[in-house]
Parts: sequence; C-alpha cells; structure tokens
Amino acid sequence: MPTAEQETLIELLSCELDFHDDNSYASHNFHSFPAKFPPQLPAKFIQSLTNPGDIVLDPMNGSGTTIVEAFLSGRQGIGLDIDPLAVKISTVKITPVDPFTVMVIGRKIVNNAKENLVTQKQNLVEKLNNKWDEKTRDFVNSWFPYDVQLELMALLAEIEIIEDIPIKNFFELTFSAIVITKSGGVSLALDLAHTRPHKPKIIIDRNGNVLQGKEFEVDKSNSMKAQTKRLRSPIIEFEKRFKNNLKGIPLSPTSDNKSYVTFGDAQNIPLANSSVDLIITSPPYASNAIDYMRAHKFSLVWLGYNITDLGELRSSYIGGESTTNSKFTELPAYTKAIVNEISNLDRIKGLVLQRYYSEMTRSLSEMFRVLKTGKSAIVVVGSSVMRGKDTDTQNCFAEIGKSIGFDISRIGVRSIDRDRRMLPIGMMVNKESQIQQRMNEEYVIGFYKP
Repeated sequence: MPTAEQETLIELLSCELDFHDDNSYASHNFHSFPAKFPPQLPAKFIQSLTNPGDIVLDPMNGSGTTIVEAFLSGRQGIGLDIDPLAVKISTVKITPVDPFTVMVIGRKIVNNAKENLVTQKQNLVEKLNNKWDEKTRDFVNSWFPYDVQLELMALLAEIEIIEDIPIKNFFELTFSAIVITKSGGVSLALDLAHTRPHKPKIIIDRNGNVLQGKEFEVDKSNSMKAQTKRLRSPIIEFEKRFKNNLKGIPLSPTSDNKSYVTFGDAQNIPLANSSVDLIITSPPYASNAIDYMRAHKFSLVWLGYNITDLGELRSSYIGGESTTNSKFTELPAYTKAIVNEISNLDRIKGLVLQRYYSEMTRSLSEMFRVLKTGKSAIVVVGSSVMRGKDTDTQNCFAEIGKSIGFDISRIGVRSIDRDRRMLPIGMMVNKESQIQQRMNEEYVIGFYKP
C-alpha cells in the first residue's frame, strides 16, 4: 500500500508541469542562468510535501530556484554547488538587505565611478595592469574593449571597498549580471546567458559608428541582427540593473529562517543521515551539453578568479567531458547497456557517459542517505543525444535509483519553454550539434525513500 506521501507525490507528478507563466517574481530574475526550471515547479512540491520549518535540499543548486522557493515558503532551504558564481547568485537571492541603503550605496558607486574615470583614470589603468596573470589578461583583452574595461574597473573599485558583506555581494552580483546576459551585455560575447559565447560579425560603438563589419549589413535581416553587437556603457547598464534588482530584494518570511547556500559536491553531501525532508534538484546534462563555466568565467575573472583555476574547476563538474582519473561505478544492467551502445559508436563518448552515470550514482546514493525515511526526492532531468543515440537519461536514473533503494513513484513529463529553459536552435537540423539535440521535453522523476 502506498503511503500518503507517495499518493501525493504520484498525484503531483500526474498534473501538468509545464508552467509557462511569468517566472520573474521575487529575486528569481536577479541574474541570467542557463537551464533554470520555472520556480512554480519546486514551489508545487514544497507546498504539498513539506511543512514550514522543514529542510529542503538542492544538492546541485545552480541559480537557486529551489532554495528561493523554500525560503519564501518558510522552509529551511539548503543549496550546494561547486560553481562559485552559482553560490553567489543563490546567496544573494535569499539574503535580505535594506533597500534604502542599497539605493544610497548604488548611487554612490555610479557617481564615484563616473567621476573617477575623469579624475583618477591613471589609478584605474594601474589597477587594470596589476589585476591578472598573463593568461587571464589575454582572455579579458580578447573579450572586453579597453574603454569597457576602464568602466568596469571604476565600478569594481567602488564595490570592493564596501564593508557590509551582504550589500557587497548584492553589488558584485549586479556587476556580474551586466556581463552575463541573454542579450546585450558589456563584453564582445553574444548570448552569454546560453553559455555559447561567440564574437559578433558586426560591432557598433555607443555613437552608432560601425567598428567592425560592413555598414550596409547592419540590421538588414534577423540573422544579421543576431550577429550584431552594440557596445554599451557598463556604468549605465549597472545603474539600470541595480535599480531593477531592488524590486526583488528578498524579505525574510520569518526571523529565524536559516536557509543557506554553500560550496559542496552532490557526490559527498555534508549533511547527516536522514536529516532532509525533501530534495528537489536538476542535474547537469551529460558531456557538458550546457557548459556553465564557459560563460561564468566572463564575470568570475573580474571577481578575483584566474582562467587556469576556472578551467580546472570546470573539469570537476558533474557531466564533464574529461575522463582522466575518473572513478567509474558499477552500473545496473539497462544503464550499462546504454553506455555500451554509445561506446560501440564512439569509445570516448561512451567513457564520458559512463563517467556521468557513475557520478549520478554517487549523487543519488548521497540523496538517499540524507533523506528521511518516507520522504521524496524530485529530480528534473533532460535526456541527451550522443552520436545520434538517445541516452534515455530518465530511465537510467530511475534504474540507478531503484538499485540504491528508492521506489520510483512516477516519471512526470513537462514540455520545455526553450527560450527560458534551454538553448535556442537554428533553422537547419544538424545532428552533430549538441545545441540542436536538446529534447523538447524533460522529465520529473519522483524518488521515494521507503
């Protein structure tokens, strides 16, 4: 006989899970992030499967959608991630700060940055010259025009002297948000929000002059518009962004809400056995199909990280492509068969998929360990295509979960709002393109710990 929790879980997974309504309420819209699921999705499960004060965990936290919804509903949200930008985004989203103080400091940052560009320009130049190692500097010079670098440094110099850490984090995130955007942004990269940065064919300066490309091509077709970059003032963009983010500053629903986000690996969750009331998470795709660090490094280099360290960190992400020193886990029969099929088509891709399912086996084992008996874990996952073969991720996850001890209550299906959740696709079909191999739907797996 299913328990009351299982019956509720089955009912929830049987409902419509698309949620194409407006998702920009509260702090959810503070910063662009690829492959975010809609906040109504975790909210639905949190409200139905937990009570105020319960612990809700997202061990692959990303932009913190689950933790924000837990926070807003009076639960204790705990988020883990190894991506430094993901940790900062989520932390700011659940940290209340005084809006009036933010407004005052924000105006001061903008005004001082403008003034210092005129009166302290040489100091800003020296700060730029001393900020990075050679490899990181080459990256910055390649993607940021020099006048943009000076404005960014003028902003950053003001942010760095803020003593109040939550407010400093708020403005660092605002700074990052003008670099990593769905459209526009202050670097030379196009579409950073979708993690596939590339340079434009046409560059237009702030006065409308064509710096690169042919003037007659500008805005002549939709395809050419998509390849055009109009340079923007970082200071102007920063001012607009912090004022917009002011509207979503979180107000704690209770004075004793203890939600937090920290660095942590889903394969080694730093929580006690049977301590969590609900898990809601969305693992990365296999084979770096959505390459978070490829975009995140554009702002992280300004926040004190160097390119070499970020590259090493990238290789440790779940779903990464490197198999050097990988720890492979014994996989159940069907999952092993899928890996073998891919291996027969491409040995390297097969190893990458074996690494992915091994990492997810360890992650699901950790989720089982920390989850209380009689409680649920919701895993939102999309499948991948490797060498023309569907990796059938949702059924492999279900099989792995069963082998660990979970009951699989149901696998729900939701259609993807591609513009919000996934990457855009081109008009021509290219089966070798991972961008075009995203599925039009994803799966919501209900794991139950008996």
